[in-house]
Amino acid sequence: MEKIEKILMKIIIIQFLFLLLTQFFLHQLDTLPELQQLTKYEGVNENSITEILQTFQGN
Repeated sequence: MEKIEKILMKIIIIQFLFLLLTQFFLHQLDTLPELQQLTKYEGVNENSITEILQTFQGN
């Protein structure tokens, strides 16, 4: 059982490192400029409380 736990921990660490590297390449180096356009279109790049409140008040 201990051997399986060590393998799982290694897999988790490797996946976390790949996640960090991928996020760095996609967001900091602008390797996919289309991704930046999509986030602007979807409105997830700005945290604006007023827009959220206006959405709730509109319903």
